[in-house]
Amino acid sequence: MSNIKVLQLRSAGVSLVLDCSGPALPSVLHWGADLGALDEAALADLRRGAGAVQAGNGLDDNLPVAIIPEYSAGWFGLPGLNGHRDGHDFSASFQLTAVEQTGNTLKVQASDQQAGLKVDLTIELTDSGLVRAKAELTNTGVSAYTVDGLVLALPVPTEATELLDMTGRHIGERVPQRHAFTQGAHIRDNRRGRTGADATLLLIAGTRGFDFGTGEIWAVHTAWSGNHRSYAERGMSGYAVIGGGELLLPGEGRLEAQGSYATPWIYGSYGVGLDRVSTRFHEYLRARETHPKTDRPVVLNTWEAVYFDLDLDKLKALADAAAEVGAERFVLDDGWFRGRRDDHAGLGDWYVDEGIWPKGLHLLVDHVTGLGLQFGLWVEPEMVNPDSDLAREHPDWILATGNRMPPTARHQQGLNLGILEAYDYLLERLDSLLNEYDISYLKWDHNRDFVDGGNQQTGTAGIHEQTLGVYRLLDELKRRHPGLEIESCSSGGARVDLGILERTDRVWGSDSNDALERQKIQRWTQLLLPPELIGCHVGPPKAHTTGRTQNLAFRATTALFGHFGIEWDITAATPEERAELAGWVALHKELRPLLHTGRVVRADRGSDDFLLHGVVAQDGSRAVYSAVQIAQSVTSDVGRVRLPGLDPNRTYRVGKVATPGPEPRNSAPWWVDGGRVELNGAALAAVGVQVPAQWPENAILLEVHAID
Repeated sequence: MSNIKVLQLRSAGVSLVLDCSGPALPSVLHWGADLGALDEAALADLRRGAGAVQAGNGLDDNLPVAIIPEYSAGWFGLPGLNGHRDGHDFSASFQLTAVEQTGNTLKVQASDQQAGLKVDLTIELTDSGLVRAKAELTNTGVSAYTVDGLVLALPVPTEATELLDMTGRHIGERVPQRHAFTQGAHIRDNRRGRTGADATLLLIAGTRGFDFGTGEIWAVHTAWSGNHRSYAERGMSGYAVIGGGELLLPGEGRLEAQGSYATPWIYGSYGVGLDRVSTRFHEYLRARETHPKTDRPVVLNTWEAVYFDLDLDKLKALADAAAEVGAERFVLDDGWFRGRRDDHAGLGDWYVDEGIWPKGLHLLVDHVTGLGLQFGLWVEPEMVNPDSDLAREHPDWILATGNRMPPTARHQQGLNLGILEAYDYLLERLDSLLNEYDISYLKWDHNRDFVDGGNQQTGTAGIHEQTLGVYRLLDELKRRHPGLEIESCSSGGARVDLGILERTDRVWGSDSNDALERQKIQRWTQLLLPPELIGCHVGPPKAHTTGRTQNLAFRATTALFGHFGIEWDITAATPEERAELAGWVALHKELRPLLHTGRVVRADRGSDDFLLHGVVAQDGSRAVYSAVQIAQSVTSDVGRVRLPGLDPNRTYRVGKVATPGPEPRNSAPWWVDGGRVELNGAALAAVGVQVPAQWPENAILLEVHAID
């Protein structure tokens, strides 16, 4: 092992200082604000100054918590590695064998000779200031070793006294919940076989009262699309950590001699205010080679327009209307394949239904592409209806265990991609469709949680292999079809994580197109994802998930701040509605270069009846904000609205965005009198401007341009 002792990684205003002096695994001395360039002596003093004090009836040596916390080191909380060798070697004690630093990447090797285990740990600080880490555990012994769990943890300081995470449900995803960070563990386990509508995108620890613009914050994300764990824990020793990893079902981590298990990436983000924490994720995602490089095409999805009524003439008319209002992509949703007249049958039989399409999909695809639109297709490869040829021919391909079938959900079961023949079948079917038709986009759905997710052929748990199988299938389709884009849809927003986003191009934020619900769902989904990765559609006037009726301006303004689309039978819309919709599509295209590259900012007014959010250009030259009246205010006046995120030393002109929608019911004087105000960024952030009064479920747009 090298003689390196204390290492510092620095990027984008963040310092990560690691104690690699050994002999134990590295521990984090500091994760937070940039400390400047510290020399070797200063780093050694930082380590010495951070040494813990023995207090009470504690251990004689109070060791810091390693990135893989160890029971053998005196950590009485959740151990990083939980496993055994038929009851033996239940507590590992890893010793460093190698440490290598290349730029802001650290490679660590450690072993426990007694337990017959080796671990390779990768720790990185990205250009945007995100910490990310993963581990690979290898069984170097001669007998099998079972990994019951392997989580990674990052320390947070004593000042982090509050936690914020999210829960939710179908059509009600991303509901924030805040509570005290007290002694003990706050564990968010997910056993749904997918990320889950109730999953916390970020588990956040922060100083008291933190919000979008203030307070020190440390956040963690588990980048895995199957069963997973995120947790925060404060021990009696004074140490506190946040972390996560895959949640393995019994036996999924069994390693034969020389077998290995790799964790997913665990991401950590530090910043002052939630917006800064969020920006680090957005910058990281936008810097990926796989991030979409072209303008996000305006989508028309057929689901809420026609449901299962797939009449060719109707669909061609819908495509004509889509082109007329300015859409750029047409997506044929459910119902196109064999036996699919409703949601009771057909899943798994991925052949074009000859009864509906005697000439295949060619007439529709050719019509759509002839209009200059891209053609997209809905699929749900990981599912099967019991009433399908596939289920009848291969019942053993269904995820199940114990010689019983799991309870159905949405009349369907899971198809086991851990079985090679099932995987090969799906690859052949999807590849054939992509070869035969000019399909540039797949809407990839996943409409149920897994129960009893086992492999019938082996009798073992199967969610781990299922998740890896999905990843392999997506990767292989992308390899065979360069330029293919794939959307992760999962009962709406039930599979939103950075594992699935490594191989997909957007997520469907929610099955709810109710603009009121979407305002809140998108606000919190954007903590992790930038707007261009979140599908947001203009639904019909009456939302089919809530029964609310909303005006077109509110629905369109809500959809502007994402990957804009339409999910509405616009052939039945009035000429006036279609003309207004075309105006909103044109406005989105005008704002799209800013909305899909700028910094997302939000104001927290301490009230749920009014929201303000916006996007500021990276150079601070321009911004657009949306002032959203959610409900009737307690007072008759919203008051002045602060505009965050601008350069405090530049002068800006604030004006109203000319939209196709109606004017507010009671406009502010400046809004009527020329519709503009000139102030510097500091004044706009501290004082703001008065916005017009609005009825509930309405929104206005403000545009800001630097004029100095």
